[in-house]
Amino acid sequence: MILASQEMITEWTDKGVWGTKTLIDYFKDNVRRDPDTVCLVDPLNKESLVGLKPERLTFKELDTAADATAEALLARGFKRDDIILVQLPNCWELAMLYLAITRAGALISPMPMQWRTSEIDYLLGLTKARGFITVEEFHGFKHKEMVEKLQTKFSHLKQIITLEELREMTKGPVKGVLDDITIDANEVFTLCWSSGTEAEPKGCPLSHNNWLMQGKFQYETAPMKPGYNLITAGPLVNMASIGTVFIPWLMSGGKFVLHHPFDGPTFIKQLIVEEIQYTLLVPAVVNALLKHPQVDHFDLSRMKAITIGSAPPSLWSVQELKRRWGIEFANIWGQNESTANVAGPSDIPDLEMRLDHFPHYGKPGSKWTDVSPLRKHFRLKVINPLTNEEVSDEGAVGELWYRGPNVIPGYFKKPDITEKAFDEGGFFNTGDLFQIKDNDCIGFFDRTKDIIIRGGFNISAQEVENVLLGYPNILDVAAVAMPDEVLGEKVCVYVVPKGDEKITLQDISSFMTEKGIAKYKIPERIEITNAIPRNPVGKILKVQLREDIREKLGAAS
Repeated sequence: MILASQEMITEWTDKGVWGTKTLIDYFKDNVRRDPDTVCLVDPLNKESLVGLKPERLTFKELDTAADATAEALLARGFKRDDIILVQLPNCWELAMLYLAITRAGALISPMPMQWRTSEIDYLLGLTKARGFITVEEFHGFKHKEMVEKLQTKFSHLKQIITLEELREMTKGPVKGVLDDITIDANEVFTLCWSSGTEAEPKGCPLSHNNWLMQGKFQYETAPMKPGYNLITAGPLVNMASIGTVFIPWLMSGGKFVLHHPFDGPTFIKQLIVEEIQYTLLVPAVVNALLKHPQVDHFDLSRMKAITIGSAPPSLWSVQELKRRWGIEFANIWGQNESTANVAGPSDIPDLEMRLDHFPHYGKPGSKWTDVSPLRKHFRLKVINPLTNEEVSDEGAVGELWYRGPNVIPGYFKKPDITEKAFDEGGFFNTGDLFQIKDNDCIGFFDRTKDIIIRGGFNISAQEVENVLLGYPNILDVAAVAMPDEVLGEKVCVYVVPKGDEKITLQDISSFMTEKGIAKYKIPERIEITNAIPRNPVGKILKVQLREDIREKLGAAS
């Protein structure tokens, strides 16, 4: 499935940044070079997740399993460009499916384990998926049963494959039928999902070439090297884990270690035992690691680098990483649309400046216009949303618009949203506010999109509000982010009850659960109020509510 326009393909190919080599080709190179090297490691708690013992696979074993699964998918009737939805926790079988489904000529579309009937119903209707791979049950929720109920509504969903069936497929014969399937580097490799101001998820199709640009960008900017031992602390379903860890591993080999769900002691043990050299973490996890009562006993001498994202890290934390173990850090910002920026030590050597400065790629007259054969093609501009004019004065704030060979060509089957998101020059509106900084840099300032980021997952405030407005006893509601030391943010709702009705957090939790809403989107605090503050045209004053909840929680505004 090729979704990039011919004009886009010609541009990036002629500029030498898009080629013909696919991610499968890169993986096969690793297999030929290191067939007997352990390359993929299950989470230590896999048995509690899915009832199976954790496993360790070599490149040859993983390659064989992927090819056997691909042939089994073909035998089951899957064809080129068929979309297969996948809902599995972090385990080697999930990582394998990115290879197997691609080898079969189909398209993988992964999703979080927390998604329920509401989100999956929408995805099935939009993608017309012919297959769904999931578990029988996970943490007490019957995933297969949920999908079976939806299958009666969607005739195009031909097959539901469980993890147990999938494992049998990995043991099947490899007859060589995959040799007849050609894969173009401009074909979509993944269809991941982004949540923003819209209530429904938006499909973000990224080709092999898109992902390869992101991987090369990582190697140029983050302090990591090919062949490193890597670990993902988040679910292998979106940019945070796929782009920063999985793709670099596919490209250059090394060992890829899985972790799920996040558990501090287990994660630390994996860092030490697996001799991890690089990962991506959020500031709260870095702080927790450094403040652990046993931190003096942690041997992280093999760790070389950590990229820190979702919020600016503290100066103390990055100084401690350097002092204790010599660990370098890079500041990272990114989205599922594959817009990304990294401030690493090679580009911004000053440790303190690196906390809130990013390269302003493409700024005329700056050193970032020709920094490398790849990055010289990135273009970032800061636009005043009121005047639609580009700003350049130091201290000025505006929306960041982004153009590059790594960015999605558009949202999947959403031409109306795509048209609003891109300008005529192909720049994508990230929806984030950035500030012009000194030294030809920009710094993250705030979000313009009304989203709540809980543990790396984007939650649409509008979606939460729309669902709760359907609750009979709620007259008005506003959903906002409240700070959380571990997850970054959680959902807080301000509720105006109807008449004298009493509404509790448990009431709205039960209501949203019955509606099939993912658990992580359910509010974790409720504030009863007489009225939702609005401006003269009726827009909710979210800044006022966020300040209010920070004060009530005793957090700094």
